[in-house]
Amino acid sequence: MPQKNYVPERFQSPEYLAALADTSAPQTAIFHKNALNHMQEIAVKGYPNEICGLLLGNITAQDWNIHDVRQIDNINTERAADRFQLDPKGYQAVDREIRGTDIEIIGVFHSHPDCPAKPSPTDLNNAWEGFLYPIISVCDGKVANIHCWEPNDLSGKFHPVHMSKANS
Repeated sequence: MPQKNYVPERFQSPEYLAALADTSAPQTAIFHKNALNHMQEIAVKGYPNEICGLLLGNITAQDWNIHDVRQIDNINTERAADRFQLDPKGYQAVDREIRGTDIEIIGVFHSHPDCPAKPSPTDLNNAWEGFLYPIISVCDGKVANIHCWEPNDLSGKFHPVHMSKANS
């Protein structure tokens, strides 16, 4: 893990801080090992640009169970270093692939190159309630940390989500 702590000034601004709730979401994000490792590999490979992708798994009342992840192209070419936009064709392809199975698209992950794993106001504006949003902080080409977030329409903020690894 990198020794430096990258926290640009904008992450301390009132706008950024207003996107974060003080209370955690009640559910837990349970990552199967291969899914978590693959998500980190994708983030490191895409550095210094933001990467994005989909979480595949199931949702229960208690948790999000992430079995697999799929990288989707970031079609934001103007600000690829600090913004992402999922390619709708990639989303649709994954949706078609899993149709008729017991697997669903349950979230969107992305990286923050040389920035904290905290959502921005832009992330909040583009988030869908009910989806899980892991953010991978990649500093100097290495994963610094990962945090998961859930947007809540009632509070208008992202709530932190506890992460764990599946036993299998």
